[in-house]
Amino acid sequence: MIKPRTPPGVMELLPRDQIAFQRMLDTIRRNFERFGFLPIETPVMELSEVLLTKSGGETERQVYFVQSTGALEKSAQSGERGVPEMALRFDLTVPLARYVAEHEHELAFPFRRYQMQRVYRGERQQRGRFREFYQCDIDVIGKDALSVRYDAELPAAIYAVFSELNIGAFTIQLNNRKLLRGFFEAQGVADAQQQALVLREVDKLDKRGADYVRETLTGPEFGLAADAVATILDFVAIRSTSHEDALARLAALGEGNESLRQGVAELREVLELVRALGVPEKNYALNFSIARGLDYYTGTVYETTLDDYPQVGSICSGGRYEDLASHYSKSKLPGVGISIGLTRLFWQLQEAGLVSTADSSVQVLVTQMDEAHLPHCLAIANELRHGGLNTEAVMEASKLAKQFKYADRAGIRFVVVLGEDELAKGTVTVKDLRREDQFEVARSELARTLRVELEQSRAMQ
Repeated sequence: MIKPRTPPGVMELLPRDQIAFQRMLDTIRRNFERFGFLPIETPVMELSEVLLTKSGGETERQVYFVQSTGALEKSAQSGERGVPEMALRFDLTVPLARYVAEHEHELAFPFRRYQMQRVYRGERQQRGRFREFYQCDIDVIGKDALSVRYDAELPAAIYAVFSELNIGAFTIQLNNRKLLRGFFEAQGVADAQQQALVLREVDKLDKRGADYVRETLTGPEFGLAADAVATILDFVAIRSTSHEDALARLAALGEGNESLRQGVAELREVLELVRALGVPEKNYALNFSIARGLDYYTGTVYETTLDDYPQVGSICSGGRYEDLASHYSKSKLPGVGISIGLTRLFWQLQEAGLVSTADSSVQVLVTQMDEAHLPHCLAIANELRHGGLNTEAVMEASKLAKQFKYADRAGIRFVVVLGEDELAKGTVTVKDLRREDQFEVARSELARTLRVELEQSRAMQ
C-alpha cells in the first residue's frame, strides 16, 4: 500500500482553512474590480521559447518543463540541448507580456488587467518556500507612453485590499529607480550592475550589521571611498514618518543630476496623488533602501510590510517598467504593476497567528430526528436556500447529539431541529452554536430571522 503524502512545496488546506484562503482571494478580486481592473487568465503552460525569452540560466533551472510525447525541441536559450516544447509559467508577468503582444490590436489602452492564478517554480525544499503558489497581480499597460499618475493608483488599490483583509497595521513603502540611479552615480557608482551588487550588500545590514557592510564596500571587491560608503548607508536608512516629512526628504536631496531630478519629481507627484486617492499618510512612506529588480524596474517601486510583524517581510511588491513586451512586439508598451504572493502570505499570516480557521461556508444544518420527517426537512432546507442561506440537510436520521457534534466540528453556526411538537405548531427550534443558545421561530419566518442574525454578527465584527 502506498503511503498518501502531499508533494513537497505545495500548500494543501483542510476545508475551513481553504474557506479562509478563498475569502482572501474574493476580497482581493473584489477590490481589484472596484478600481476598474479587468480579469484575464492565461494557460498554465506556455511555449518554452516564449517563457524563457526574458529569463537567465538561474530562472531556467527553476522551470518545470512539460513533456507528454517525448519530443524535444531545440531552444535558442539552451543551444544544442533540447528542451520540451512546453513549460509551466513561473510568474504572471511573462505570460502577460505575451498576452498583450498577441492581442494588442484587440485591447483598449491603457489596458488595466488583474490576474489571480497559480504559478510554478522549482524552489528549494524548505519551510515556507512553495513550488506551487497563487499570485494576484494588477497592471496598467500603456501604448507608447503611460503617465506616472497611474503609479499612484496601485498603492490606493493595495490599501483597499489590505484594509478589508484586516490583517493589522501596514505600510506601503515607495522609492524610485531613477532617484536611486542618480544618487549612486553621484557617489561614483555609475554602472547598473555595480549598483545592484552594492545594494545586495546593503540588504545585509539587518543580518550582518553596518560594520560588515562598511568593510565590504570599502574593501578590494568594491573599493569605494569611506565617505561615499557613509553617505550610502545614511541614504538607505531614510524612512519618512508623514506626508510632509516625505516631501521634505525629497526636497533635501537637492537638484543633483538629471536622473535624480526625474526620480524626485516622479515620487513627489505619486505621493500627492496617493494622498488625493484617500490613502491615510500612516499607510505610506518613503524607503530609500527599496530597489526591487534593478534590471527590470525603471521608475516607481513598491513594497508593503506589516508594521507589527517585520519578520514576515514584503507582502506585496512591484513597480514601473519601461517596456513590457519588447521581446514579442515592436510596439513600446510601458506599464506599472504590483503583485501579492497570496500562498506565502497566507502561510506567513497563519504562522504569525493573524489568520484563524474560518467558519464553514455552510450557515445552516437541518437535522433529521425521524425518517418520516425527511420530506419536511428537505422542504425547510430548500426554503432556506431560496432565502439566501447556504444550507445542508442531514439525509439519514441519527441521534441528535451526533448531528450537533457534526455541525460543531464542521463549523456550521445554526442547527435547525424539527420534532413532532414543532411540526404541529408550524415552528422549528434553532440552536446557535456560536452563542450557545436556542430559540423557537415560525417556519415562515425562519430564513428572514437567520439572515438578520448573520447581518447583525457581520455588523459587530
